[in-house]
Amino acid sequence: MLGLKITERFKSSQVHALSSSSSETNGGNSSKASVAATKPHNNLNRNKTMISSWSKTKFTTNNNSISAFVNLVPLHLPSTDTIEPSIEPHLKPINLVETLSELFHRMECCSQSNKPSLCLEQYSLLRSLGDQKILRRCLRTARQNAGDVLSKVVLSAWLRFERRDDELDGVSSMDCGGYVLECPKKNLEHGFRPCSVNDHCQCQQEPNQETCTETVCVSDEESDVLFCVGSEEISCIRCRIAALSDPFNAMLYGGFAESKMSKIDFSGNGICPKGMRAVELYSRTKRLDLFCPMTVLELLSFANRFCCEEMRSACDSHLASIVVNVEDALVLIEYGLEERATLLVGACLQVLLRELPNSLHNPKVAKIFCSFEAKERLANVGCASFLLYYFLSQVAMEESMVSKTTMMLVERMGECATERWQKALAFHQLGCVLLERKEYKDAQHCFEAAVEEGHVYSLAGVARTKHKQGQPYSAYKLISSLIFEYKPAGWMYQERALYNMGKEKSFDLDVATELDPSLSFPYKYRALAKVEEKQIKEGIIELDKFIGFKLSPDCLELRAWLYVALEDYDSAIRDIRALLTVEPNYITSHGKIKGEYLLQLLNRGIQQKSQADCWMQLYQQWSCVDDIGSLAIIHQMLGNEPGKSLLEFRQSLLLLRLNCQKAAMHSLRLARNRSSSMQERLIYEGWILYDTGYREEALERADRSIAIQRSFEAFFLKAYVLADTTLDPESSSYVTQLLKEALKCPSDGLRKGQALNNLGSIYVDCGKLELAKECYKNALAIRHTRAHQGLARVYHQKNQRKAAYDEMTKLIEKAENNASAYEKRSEYGDREMAKADLDVATQLDPLRTYPYRYRAAVMMDEQKETEAVEELTKAIKFKPDLQMLHLRAAFYESMGDLSSALQDCQAALCLDPNHAGTLDLYRRIQELNF
Repeated sequence: MLGLKITERFKSSQVHALSSSSSETNGGNSSKASVAATKPHNNLNRNKTMISSWSKTKFTTNNNSISAFVNLVPLHLPSTDTIEPSIEPHLKPINLVETLSELFHRMECCSQSNKPSLCLEQYSLLRSLGDQKILRRCLRTARQNAGDVLSKVVLSAWLRFERRDDELDGVSSMDCGGYVLECPKKNLEHGFRPCSVNDHCQCQQEPNQETCTETVCVSDEESDVLFCVGSEEISCIRCRIAALSDPFNAMLYGGFAESKMSKIDFSGNGICPKGMRAVELYSRTKRLDLFCPMTVLELLSFANRFCCEEMRSACDSHLASIVVNVEDALVLIEYGLEERATLLVGACLQVLLRELPNSLHNPKVAKIFCSFEAKERLANVGCASFLLYYFLSQVAMEESMVSKTTMMLVERMGECATERWQKALAFHQLGCVLLERKEYKDAQHCFEAAVEEGHVYSLAGVARTKHKQGQPYSAYKLISSLIFEYKPAGWMYQERALYNMGKEKSFDLDVATELDPSLSFPYKYRALAKVEEKQIKEGIIELDKFIGFKLSPDCLELRAWLYVALEDYDSAIRDIRALLTVEPNYITSHGKIKGEYLLQLLNRGIQQKSQADCWMQLYQQWSCVDDIGSLAIIHQMLGNEPGKSLLEFRQSLLLLRLNCQKAAMHSLRLARNRSSSMQERLIYEGWILYDTGYREEALERADRSIAIQRSFEAFFLKAYVLADTTLDPESSSYVTQLLKEALKCPSDGLRKGQALNNLGSIYVDCGKLELAKECYKNALAIRHTRAHQGLARVYHQKNQRKAAYDEMTKLIEKAENNASAYEKRSEYGDREMAKADLDVATQLDPLRTYPYRYRAAVMMDEQKETEAVEELTKAIKFKPDLQMLHLRAAFYESMGDLSSALQDCQAALCLDPNHAGTLDLYRRIQELNF
C-alpha cells in the first residue's frame, strides 16, 4: 500500500460482466451467455453487470414463454463500483448512550411545559433504532404533556398516522377512538390536562348544547335603539349591544353623538342587515347554533372589527366544532387565517393532518403548508411550529424522498427550528432529500450546516456529495479523519469503503461488519464481488448470512437475481414473493421494474400449485421453521384466493416473527378489512389493539367475539393477552381453561400446534410437567417443530439435562432458522458446550443479545471485568438494548465506576422508563453517588 500512489485508488475499476462460465463454475448449465455492458451514464447507473440471456435452450425446453423473459426484462446486476448505501435521514449521535443519558437527565429536571419538546427530541434520537413501541411511547408522553391546541392536534394525528388508521375500512379520520389522547374534540381544548394513555374519552356521551333544539329564550327587555343598515332598521337593546365590547360601550354610553341617538346609521361597517340581526340576537341569547356558518363567519369578522372578544371567541369555537371533512377545512381555514381565528385554523389543520398521507396529494392541501408564504400565514396565527413541519416532513419522506413537496416541507421545518438538535435534523434531512434529487452541491451545503450544528454523522453526507461531484479523494480524507478523531463505528468504515479500492475496500467493509453487523451494504458488496469472480453460489451464501437474521428487501431482491442467474426460478420466485409481502409496491433498485410484474414474468414458466398443494407446502415450511419460505407460500395462496382474511392474519404472524413490525400491522389491518363476519373482525381488531398497547380493549374484543361465536382464534387471543403478565395460580388456571376451549374449536394444525405449545408452557410454569410433556408431544405429532424447545424445558425441569440437550439438537437439525435453538441449547450443556453454542448463535444472528450477556457474565465470574464490559460494549454500539445496558450498569457499579453506571441506567430508562430492575439499580447508584 505504501508503494501505491494514493490517488490511483480513486480511478474506475474494470467492469466484470457475468458470463456463462459463472454458471459452469457453480455447477450450472454449460451453455454460453452473451455479455452486454452499458456505457457510463452517471454515478448511479454506470458499469452495471448485465445478465443477458442465459441458457435459452433450457428456457425453451421448460416453457416457450420463459424464453422471452430476458427479452422482456433487462436482467442486470449492479457492479461493486456502483452500489452504495443510503444516508440515513435520522439523527445518529456518535455516542448514543451518552446522548440518551444526558437527555434523560434533562427530562427528569424539566418543567411539564418543556416535556413535549424533550419527548420529541427523544423520538428523533430513537428513530434509527426502528422500534415502533418505543417511538409510540415517546409520542404518547409528548401528547400527555401537551398544553397548546396545535401540539395536541399534531401529536394526536401523528399517533394515528403511526398506527396507519387510514388503512382501516369504515373508520373516519375524525372518529373518536375512545381515548382522551386522540380525541379530536379534546385536542381543541386549551391548557394541560393530566391523563393516562388509557383514559377513556366520554365525548360521545356528552350532550352537545350547541345543537340542542330547545326553545330560544328571548329577553323581555324592550328595544331602545335602531341600527340602520342600508334601508333596513334592526331593533336592538342598547345595553346588550354595549356589553359586546368596550368600543360599543363607549359609543352608546360615552361622549359620542350616538349615545344620544335612538337611530344609528350603521351602514358602511362591513355587515349586512342579516348579519346585524344575528348580532342583535346573539347579544341577547349568546347562541350561535341558530345561524348558518356563513353568518357566523360574518359575526367573526364583525367581532374582530369591533373588539368583541367574547363573541369572537364564541365564533372561533363554534366554527372549529363544525369542521368535519377536508372540503370544509380547505374553505374555513382561509377565513380562519384572515380573521386570525386560531382555534378554527387548528381545527382545520386537525382534519387535514388526520387524513394524512392521502391529503398531502391534494394540491390545495399542499398549498396551505409548503411555501414560505404559507408558513408565514400559519405563523401569524400561532399555527406554524417545528413539531408541525417535522410531522409533515416525515410523512412526505415516506411517500417520496424526491418530490418537490417533500423538499419544501423539510425547508419549512428548518425555518421553524429553534434548538440546535432541531436545526441539525432539518439540515441533515434536507441534505438527504437533495442527495436523492441529485442536487449534490446544495445537498453538500445542507450536510455541512448540520455538521456545524453538532451532527457528526452528516459528514458522511458531505463525503458522499463530494464523491458525486468528482472529488473521491477529498471524500476519502474526510472520512479517514473522522475515523481517527472519534471512536470507530461501522458506518464510518462502510462510508470510507466507497472511496477506497481493492484490498483496502474489502478490509474497510469487513471492519464495518465486525463493528455493526446490521449494515446490509457490506454483505451486498461481498456478494457482488463473488459474482464478478464468477462464483454466484458463493454470492448467494454471503447474502444468506444477512437475510438469516434481518429481512432486508434490497438483499432479497439481489438474491433473487442471483437465483435467476443460476436458473433456480423457484428460489427466485420465493424471494420475490417474500419481498412483496414486506413491501407490496416494491420497485427493483436497479432495473426499476415493479416487483409484481417481475413475479408475473417468472411465473410464466413455473407450474402453478393448487391451493391444496400450497397448504401442504406451508405445513412443510412451517415444520422446517422456514419463515421466508412460509411467507412466499402464503403470498401465493393469497394470489389464488385474494382477500382471504385468515391468510392475511397468518402472514402478519410470520412478519412479526421476522421483526417486520410495520408490514405485520399492515397485513393485520387487511385481515380486519377483509373479514367475512363481525365475529372474525373483532378478533383482528383485538390483535391490533393488543399490538398497539391497549390490552383491556383487546380482551373486550375477544369477549364480544366469543359471545357471537365460540372460535379457536377468539379463545386464543384472550388467553394470549391474559398470559402476557406475571400469572398467579388462579390466573394460570383460567388461561389454561381458555386454551383448552380453543383446542375444542375447529382450526388447522398450524394454529393448534401453537396453542398446545402455549398450554405446555403454562403447565411447566405451574410445575405440571407430565401434562406439559403431553402437550408438547401432541404438538410435535402435528409437526409443530418448535415444541422440541418446550419438551427440552420439561426434561431440564426433571434434571434430565442430557435429554434436554438432545431434544434441542433435534430442533437444530430440523429448523431452517436455528440461531434461537443454539441459544436455547446452551442452557443444557456445560460451560464449554454453552460457549460453543452461543458463538454459533452469534455467528448466525449477531443481533441476538443473550449470547453477549452470557459471555460477559462468564468473564465477570472469572474476574475479567474489563473484558466483560468490552463484550457488552461491542454489542451496545450497534444495538443499544435495555437488558445489555442494565447489565453493563451493574458491572460498572460492582467495579466502582458509578458515573458510567449512572449513564447506562439513564440511557436504559430512556428506552423504558418503567423497567423495575433498572429503576432500582438507578436509585441505588444515585444514593451511593450522593
